Amino acid sequence: MVNEQSVMAVIRATRPTFRNDNDKVAFAVHAIFLASGCVLTATGPPAFTDAAFSSPSKDEISIEGWNELEDEYAYVYANLEKDSNWKKVIVKCLVMNGKLLIDALTDENSEPLHLEIDVEDIVNPNGGSNYSTQYRNLDTLVKRLGSGIFSKLGGYSKATTSNPARGGLSGDGSMLLGPNDPRWLGVGRGPGFEGGQPGVPPGARFDPYGPPGVPGFEPFRFVRNPGRPGGGTHPDLEHFGDGSDFI
Repeated sequence: MVNEQSVMAVIRATRPTFRNDNDKVAFAVHAIFLASGCVLTATGPPAFTDAAFSSPSKDEISIEGWNELEDEYAYVYANLEKDSNWKKVIVKCLVMNGKLLIDALTDENSEPLHLEIDVEDIVNPNGGSNYSTQYRNLDTLVKRLGSGIFSKLGGYSKATTSNPARGGLSGDGSMLLGPNDPRWLGVGRGPGFEGGQPGVPPGARFDPYGPPGVPGFEPFRFVRNPGRPGGGTHPDLEHFGDGSDFI
């Protein structure tokens, strides 16, 4: 699954030369597509021609010439996944008023997918010479590209999404709930809940909490009846002593 770390790994492995902050964001977009499993088949001036997009070639090329033009970038990618709904996509980036305008078009879409990124939100102005310090909020770019482009392309199993297990115990919107998840507030146990059964040890399977002050939910109504005599098994497993209470 694509994340900030896998994208940074692509950037470090490629070791691109940046002229300005726009180059940094445009290349990060390219790195996200590579980390997603796409194959680069054209870039720079050749990617702006009709032949680059209509060509059936899936041969991978180098990144040479990707920032040859001023304030505009283009990439053509092939998708090698057999069960995908799209086989090729062209991505064009245009710099305008401090934003990187991104448009993606597949050979099966009539309308381009559009996304706008604020360059200053992604680039660290005092980043130094290390690639990792030249970016900030790179995870935001990954998520926005995932929701704004990859999720709409469809049929691509490596689409950029956040890992649900990463923070599933911190209440970040994941379907996974942990013992300290704030979504337990009002429905779980804890020191601030009213109506708790005294003497119930922490970690008990069932805690009889009910809405405070609501008739019918008093704590004493949830106390287990005394076990029937003569049995040493769990009360839920004991058989009825006679037929008087058998239904």
